[in-house]
Amino acid sequence: MEPFLSKLENKRIILASNSPRRQELLRGLEVNFEVIVHPVDETVPPELPAEYAAAYLSKLKADSFPHELKENDILITADTVVIENGHLLEKPHSEREAFDMIKSLSGATHTVMTAVTIKDHKKRVTLEDETKVTFRFLEEDEIWHYIRRYRPFDKAGSYGIQEWIGFVGVSSIEGSYFTVMGFPQHLVYQQLKKW
Repeated sequence: MEPFLSKLENKRIILASNSPRRQELLRGLEVNFEVIVHPVDETVPPELPAEYAAAYLSKLKADSFPHELKENDILITADTVVIENGHLLEKPHSEREAFDMIKSLSGATHTVMTAVTIKDHKKRVTLEDETKVTFRFLEEDEIWHYIRRYRPFDKAGSYGIQEWIGFVGVSSIEGSYFTVMGFPQHLVYQQLKKW
């Protein structure tokens, strides 16, 4: 059977992300790609509303890519943010910070936003998706178990939905599960079909 994105076979797809989850999800679209990551200062301007942060960071990563894109290159960057009551929950710097974040999400609903920027030598498109995630009430020893066992210090909001805390704690989601994982495949697929 013909791959649906077969017209991209002559393109060089670059995923600018070290996230194993994003790599796995892009691979799931039957896309061949290489990973090239350039470090970027991911500081969100304090005056920027939280709901614009994912798109801001995704575009920043795309625009600061140091290599000149050639005619057949397609660059993909992404960023995911967790928003609770209008505030960004970024990556935690300590066990205590991770605990406080997850505790604040316990028994409540929050928003996860992922933005993906796709760019070639001529154009740039940024896609955004939003999912509501509800956690049941988590006991403190459950939160500490997750933090000490799974070390979620590379994750916005201090958790990965695809890990133990998601299995035992998430009671409902409204929107795409993969957006919470960090890569809204359905939007990326539709955009790449048009590219």
